[in-house]
Amino acid sequence: MQYFEGSAITHIAVHKVGNQSEDEYLTLSKKELAVDPEVKDLMTRYFLNPFKSEEYFQFYAEGHISTNEAWNYVSAIFEKPEQTLAQSKNLAQHLYNQGTHPGIKGGEFYVVYFKEGLLNGETVDAIGLFKSENKEPFLKVFPVEDAFEVESEEGININKLDKGCMIFNTDKENGYIISIVDTKNKSPEARYWTDSFLRIRQRQDQYFNTESTMALYKSYVVDHLPEQYNVTKADQADLLNRSLQFFKEKQHFDQETFNNEVLHHKEYVESFDRYKQHYSAERDIEIADNFSISPAAVKRQNRAYKSVIKLDKNFHIYIHGDRNMIEHGEDDKGRFYKLYFHNEE
Repeated sequence: MQYFEGSAITHIAVHKVGNQSEDEYLTLSKKELAVDPEVKDLMTRYFLNPFKSEEYFQFYAEGHISTNEAWNYVSAIFEKPEQTLAQSKNLAQHLYNQGTHPGIKGGEFYVVYFKEGLLNGETVDAIGLFKSENKEPFLKVFPVEDAFEVESEEGININKLDKGCMIFNTDKENGYIISIVDTKNKSPEARYWTDSFLRIRQRQDQYFNTESTMALYKSYVVDHLPEQYNVTKADQADLLNRSLQFFKEKQHFDQETFNNEVLHHKEYVESFDRYKQHYSAERDIEIADNFSISPAAVKRQNRAYKSVIKLDKNFHIYIHGDRNMIEHGEDDKGRFYKLYFHNEE
């Protein structure tokens, strides 16, 4: 959990970073931004409010971590915060060099030094990298003699940060701990922020392990299990429900315990183990057998664990409890489900 609302902003540098392919320029500021306390409070809200996720990332490189440009410039700032302006120019130039896709928007690029925030109970400094790309119209009403006038201007909506990352000054050797915001992260041209400029990947922490294991298990139950065994949709829903309950009730994941309490059958356990190896190799990730469960990751994955049986376009059956209360069969009229219940509401 991160908390930086009470931290102090000690340095702010802002530059204008255009798109090279559109013949836009890089405009570098010669001094840090000076703002009054009221504006600084608004900027703090603009920068920090979007960071809600407990999913964290880290800088990486194919060779030594020092070959990651952003890591180098950020490390120099952490070592000497008074170098924020100088290193922010290097970061702005690096960002400008990556902006070659025609779909990338130019905008203001901010480098901000935050003093003494909290990350998982530890007091740490942080560097924020932010980019505002979109302007919105707003109306300005002001009095003129005995009447009022209205003007239209364009500005930044402080409730909509386009791109941002918070880099926490801890675990430097492994690429720091990083939280990100990217409202356009699904579009290919916008991946330059995370893939080309920052060069980051998700940290293999408890959030990663929880999310990855739940995604793996859902893929196994929904996609792979029906190809190997004669299972009904009700069987699949039951397996998903048992798995979700396991992650909600436990604080620690142990693969053997999971096998015994959720998978039950020896053939399922062996099949799941083979599928896990294939799944991990295909995605080039390592999924741990033992880890602390992240409640935030469980909450996020909970949305994907929908135990619903869709029958033609007529009925949806939502299964939340005892598998023994539902039967699947077939007669001369067709296939059917039979449901048992104690109380009708």
